Amino acid sequence: MKKLYDILKFIYSHPFNSENKLNGVLNFFKWQINCLLNPHPIIYQYTENSKLIVRKGLTGATGNLYCGLMEFNEMAFLLHFLRRTDLFIDIGANIGAYTLLASSEIKANTISIEPLEDTFKILMDNIYINKIQDDVKAYNIGLGSEISKIHFTKSLDTINHVATKNEINTVEVQIDTLDNILKNEQCPALIKIDVEGFENEVISGAEKTLVNKSLKAIIIELNGSGSRYGFDDNNIHLKLLKYGFKPYYYSPRSREIKLLETFGNHNTLYLRDINLIEERIKSSKKIKVGVKEYLV
Repeated sequence: MKKLYDILKFIYSHPFNSENKLNGVLNFFKWQINCLLNPHPIIYQYTENSKLIVRKGLTGATGNLYCGLMEFNEMAFLLHFLRRTDLFIDIGANIGAYTLLASSEIKANTISIEPLEDTFKILMDNIYINKIQDDVKAYNIGLGSEISKIHFTKSLDTINHVATKNEINTVEVQIDTLDNILKNEQCPALIKIDVEGFENEVISGAEKTLVNKSLKAIIIELNGSGSRYGFDDNNIHLKLLKYGFKPYYYSPRSREIKLLETFGNHNTLYLRDINLIEERIKSSKKIKVGVKEYLV
């Protein structure tokens, strides 16, 4: 019962649903009824130019079904900031919600990194139904500070992570570094890092990329989960400051960015070259989201 309450509270208070709070709740119950009557996945009109496979148990998909853009501020920032000539890196891509926004809606090139084979298959299905195979390079690997192999949990949906000693139901995956993946690529303009506590290792394997001034923005999840590996999120914050990035909050409705004193407890935007970023977000077109075609 508490889980249901938490889901409904999240939907009702979600900023995308602010103008019609009951709409997201209604979408939730419609989906529950659909799952009872129809065991098959559906193809959801995610944005005007992108589609998303949704099926029962896929939190990374159903959250967007209920709320348009599940991670509203960060996803809207991507839509407003990216241009078709850019490269976007989706680290911890899961089923590809960010990848589809970048390559199907904006038409930018994307490199998607997803270590778990079953999730990677859904990511590839989403790439194929959107016909963006030529715009997306997808790697079924993890990223870290060195080339190695490591064990991941595999039954926790969007919060699968690098396994610790006592965790069971795990799978071994190949690990590479971001710098190695990008050695023959253009420098990305935007990187999203969602690796459930392994951010410190990803950053350590991306020094050449972070130095390159063409990289303007990073979306990174810093929620304390790095403590399971002995990492301190504040150290990541200090590293990013050294590379010239600062933490910001983005308000999609007003298209304004606000400097923060430090990182938040979920996703944080780290930005540099603020004048260019502000020019981009102010001049980008509005995007239609969801079947109701809300504009962001």
